[in-house]
Amino acid sequence: LAQLCGMNVYPASLAAAGQTLYFLARDGEEKFLGLLTTDAGTASDFEGQTRAVTVEDQPLTLLVGPTSAANAAALRRRLPFLVARPLGLRKSVGTGDRLGLATPGHLRSVRKHSMAPILAQQSMRENARTGRTPQQVMDDAMWGVFQEGWREGFGADADHLKTTADIDVCAAAGYTFFTIDPGEYVDNAANTASLPELEAKVDALPWNVLNSSRADLETRLVSKPIDLGDFSLTIGREELLRAAAKYGRAVAHTVSMYRHLVEVMGDRPFELEMSVDETDTVTSLAEHVYIVSELRRLDVRWVSLAPRYVGEFEKGVDYIGDLAEFERSFARHYAVAQAFGPYKLSLHSGSDKFSIYPIAARVAGDLVHLKTAGTSYLEALRAIAELNPALFRQIAHFALVRYPTDRATYHVSAEVEKAPDIDALPDDRLPALLDDFHAREILHVTFGSVLHHAEFRGPFFETLRQNEEVYYRVLETHFDKHLSPFDL
Repeated sequence: LAQLCGMNVYPASLAAAGQTLYFLARDGEEKFLGLLTTDAGTASDFEGQTRAVTVEDQPLTLLVGPTSAANAAALRRRLPFLVARPLGLRKSVGTGDRLGLATPGHLRSVRKHSMAPILAQQSMRENARTGRTPQQVMDDAMWGVFQEGWREGFGADADHLKTTADIDVCAAAGYTFFTIDPGEYVDNAANTASLPELEAKVDALPWNVLNSSRADLETRLVSKPIDLGDFSLTIGREELLRAAAKYGRAVAHTVSMYRHLVEVMGDRPFELEMSVDETDTVTSLAEHVYIVSELRRLDVRWVSLAPRYVGEFEKGVDYIGDLAEFERSFARHYAVAQAFGPYKLSLHSGSDKFSIYPIAARVAGDLVHLKTAGTSYLEALRAIAELNPALFRQIAHFALVRYPTDRATYHVSAEVEKAPDIDALPDDRLPALLDDFHAREILHVTFGSVLHHAEFRGPFFETLRQNEEVYYRVLETHFDKHLSPFDL
């Protein structure tokens, strides 16, 4: 094949279907779809250049074409393992890739471990900052699956969806896992509101969507023991009103989004996750029960839920908080997930939370979903620090300047003054800068500014594409640390 097309062929990509052999090849930094077929009609369904070749006296058609959206769509129609699918209650990991280059590295780690991969995972916020569309995210992941010859299935997460328009564009792109983010509907002020204020807040909920009333809610849940396995929970009236005041509108929004999703997806299978992790206050056990009891009553089907856990889940760094307290709280949330599901507990901002992985694995077993994204961008910077120290120094200096502005939409605590002095570090110490708490968060939240910067974007991608095996190696090593604690 390499001789026929004059390029380097990725051996793992070879896949036969019908009378056609499909493969991925590389020429310089650019990748191409190739196919060798006895059926010239098959080749006509793809973009690219065709020519007649002879192999062992057999006349064949060779096509070499771009890794375009049209070719990705045509390839999915012929190779079903390239189509994202629901993963059900399998233990899973989301490997968000802001660059469109990381999937091979992710899969090399996933192959060695027990978590099922959700490969195409980006939020609308991330896409806006990287200049990509949901379809581009899906296609980039698919080409990585093709390159590595991954046949075990993968999911695709349309992450942090806030509007029905978000759902529409992601459903059209073939996503199978939809994370609803009703965070802006959560009333954090309910935590400290008086009883009369709570009553007023609950009375004002959209009961037409919730198909209920305050009186009915109280009848169903106040002072009714709820069996949670090893213990039972009884919710008092004020506690219930506080939960409803805080999360009632979020539940209503999730229900509306789910109903729209059901209509849009038709007979296509899909999975739903509800996320309330990016809120100011911790999700109590009573609030968790309120949310899922309402979802179940309203016929919403979901596969995972992301509460706001105790402690701090900052971006790209380890868990901040008391591990014993986290374990006690997580175990109680797991009891709710067992009683009202089962469904998976989702760990958002899950990158690099190494201290809690053994806890989550031990407590939840298979009922856990780990969501990562920014860590793969940070490991790209680690590879660049190794390969192109001058570029990395420029990016790091720029990130220090951008951080005070870019941190506004993130929950982070890094301080510029506490980051190591990059000018004092020799080139061979630069990769280790990615192990520093402050430097790591600063570099993490400035990704959008870096990727939109005209002077950085070209050299950034060029360095990684020219040295893709270095990036894959760095990613594989880093994700082994994420996934091995779950191999119980």
